[in-house]
Amino acid sequence: MPSMADAEAPPAGTPTPDALRAGRDAFAAHDWQVAHDRLLEADRSTPLDGEDLESLAVASFFAADPEVEFDARERASARYEAAGDTVHAAYLAVYLARTYGIAGKPALAAGWVRKAQRLVGPDGNTYAHGYLALVGSEMAAGTGDFENALALAERAVAIGDAAADKDLAAFAQSNLGWLKLAQGDVADGFALLEEASFAAVSGELTPFTSGVTACRMIGACRDMTDYRRATEWIEATERYCSRNNVDGFPGICRIHRAEVATVSGAWQRAEQELVRATDELSKFNVAPPRAEGWYAIGDVRRLMGDLDGAEVALRQAHQEGKLPQPALALVRLAQGNVRAAVKAIDGALQVETWDRLARSRLLPAQAEIAIAAGDAAKARGAVDELAEIVAGYPSPALTAVNQLAQGRVLLAEGDPQSAVRELRGAIAAWRDVGAPYDLARSRALLSRALRALDDEEDADLELNAALDEFRRLGARVDTEAAEREWREVMDRRSGPTTARRTFMFTDIVGSTRLAETLGDDAWERLLRRHDELLRGLIAGGGGQVVNSTGDGFFAAFETARSAVDTAVAVQEALLDEPDIAGTALSVRIGLHTADATQRGADYSGIGVHVAARIGALAGAGEILASAVTVEQAGDVAASAARSEPVRGVTTPVEVATIAWR
Repeated sequence: MPSMADAEAPPAGTPTPDALRAGRDAFAAHDWQVAHDRLLEADRSTPLDGEDLESLAVASFFAADPEVEFDARERASARYEAAGDTVHAAYLAVYLARTYGIAGKPALAAGWVRKAQRLVGPDGNTYAHGYLALVGSEMAAGTGDFENALALAERAVAIGDAAADKDLAAFAQSNLGWLKLAQGDVADGFALLEEASFAAVSGELTPFTSGVTACRMIGACRDMTDYRRATEWIEATERYCSRNNVDGFPGICRIHRAEVATVSGAWQRAEQELVRATDELSKFNVAPPRAEGWYAIGDVRRLMGDLDGAEVALRQAHQEGKLPQPALALVRLAQGNVRAAVKAIDGALQVETWDRLARSRLLPAQAEIAIAAGDAAKARGAVDELAEIVAGYPSPALTAVNQLAQGRVLLAEGDPQSAVRELRGAIAAWRDVGAPYDLARSRALLSRALRALDDEEDADLELNAALDEFRRLGARVDTEAAEREWREVMDRRSGPTTARRTFMFTDIVGSTRLAETLGDDAWERLLRRHDELLRGLIAGGGGQVVNSTGDGFFAAFETARSAVDTAVAVQEALLDEPDIAGTALSVRIGLHTADATQRGADYSGIGVHVAARIGALAGAGEILASAVTVEQAGDVAASAARSEPVRGVTTPVEVATIAWR
C-alpha cells in the first residue's frame, strides 16, 4: 500500500538517518509528538520498515493523528508480510479489525479479519491466533452470542499464557473478566480484570494496552457501582499515565472520575470534567469512550433539571454509538411524556438481552416509568428481575438500587408497611455509599409510605430532609416536585378552600386522525414538542398546569388577563413553530373565570366543568372565553357575545371569541 505521505517529497538534504534515529529515541522515551514528527519525516524520504512503521502508528495515536496511525499500521502489516513474518502481519491485521470495529465500520473490520486468517490460517496457537480469538469473542458478544464469546475468550487467554505474550494475556483476561461479570460470576470476573490491570499500571504492558486494560477495569467497577474500588483504580491509572506521558487515556479516566463525582453530588464539577474529557478525547480516535462521556453529561444535566441540555448530550452519545438509556427515558418522564418514556425504556430492554449488569441499570427506570403509566404488573416484573440480578452482585449501591425500586413498587401495590422496610434499608445503604441524591429520593418516597400509614410527623421529617438535600444539590425537577408535594400536604391539613381562578382547557383538534396519519414515532415527537411549548408558555404566563388531559392541558391562572395573554401566546407560537405548523396542528382553547374548590394543587366544581365545556365548544385555532373572563381581562379584542348551552348547566353560558390573529 503506498504511503499517504509519498506525495509530499522531503526537502533536499533532509537528514533522514538523523530523523529516524531521533524518532526511535523519542519513541523509547515516550515523547510521542516528537516521535511522530521525526518518524514521519524519515518516512517521507525513505519508506520505513515494518517495525518503525508500527512505532509511527503508536506515536500517532498518542499524538492524536489517527489518519497517519491507520496508514502506518496498514503499511506495517504489508511490510511484515513481504518480509515473510506472516504472524506479525496477521496480528496487525487483527488490530486493525478491532479498531475498525470499534469505529463502527464492520465491513472493514471483517475484511481485516479475513486477511489475518488467510495469513496464518483459522487454526493455530500463535499470538496472532490469540488475537483472532479475542476479536472473535468481542464480535460474538456484540451479537449476543455469549456462549461462543466465552469460549473464544478462554482460548485467547490460553494462547496468551502459552505464548508468554503479556499484552495478549492482559487483553484476553480483561475481556473474559468482563464477560464473566456480565453473567454474574463476580469473583472470577474481578480476579481476571484485576490481574490484567495490575500488569497494566505496573508497567509490564505497552502503553496502549495498559490504558485500555485499566480503563476496562474502572468501567467494570462503575458498572458494578463499586465506587470505592473504581476510585482506587482511577488513581493508579492516572499515576501510570503521568509517568508514561499517555495523554489519550487521562481523558477516559476523567470521565470515570466525573461519574464518581456525580454519585457524590458534585454535579457542576462533574459536568465541567466531562466536557473537558470529551473535548480531549475528540482529538483521538476513541469514539466509544467519548460516547460514554456524552452520556454522562446528559445524565448529570438531567439530575440538575437541564432537560433540554440533557437531550442534546444524549443524542450525541447515541450518534457516537452509545444507547442513551435509561437517561433519555427518564428525561421524557420528567417532561411529563410518559408514553414516550415507556417506549424508550422497553425498547432498550429488548436490545440488552444477555448482559445482566446492563439490564440492572435499565430495570429500576422501567419500574418507575411503569408506575407513572399505571402499569403495576410491569413494574413488579421489572423489580423481580432486578432482585434476581442483584443477588449475584455483592455491591452496596446495587443493593440500595434494588431496595429503592422494591419500595417504590410495594407502595404502588398498596403495601406501605413493606415499602417502609425496603426504603429504610435503601437510605442506610445510600448513606454508606455516599450518594446524597439517591438518599434524598429514597427519603421522599419514604415520606409517602409513612403518610399512607398515618405517621404524619415522621413523613414530614423525611420529606423536608429530602427537600433540603434536593435544594442543596440543585436538583430542580425534584425540588419542584417535593415543594409541590409539601404544599399539597399543607393544603390538605387546612382543608378545602374556595379560590377564584381563570381556568384554561386546551386540546389538539383531530388528534386521533393526526396520530394515524403520522405514525407513532412522528406523532410522539410532535406531541412532545407541543407539550414542551405549552408547558413553558403557561408557566411563563404565571399559570399552573393542574394536569394533562392527554392531548392538552388543564391550567389555572390568578387573573383573567394573564390567562387571555397566555392563550394568545400559545396560538401565536403554534403558528410560528415550523415543526408544528408544518403538520397543520390546530389547538382549541377555552377560558372561564369562576370560583372553585381548591384541594392542594387541584381544583373542582361547576366552574371547572363550565371551563372544560367551553374548551370543547371552541373550534380549531380558536380561543373561546366566557363573557365574565372577557370582561375581567380588560382591554381585549373579542367578538360579540353569544349564548351557548352547556351540558350539566341549566342556564346557557355567554361566550366570545378572542381575536388573536
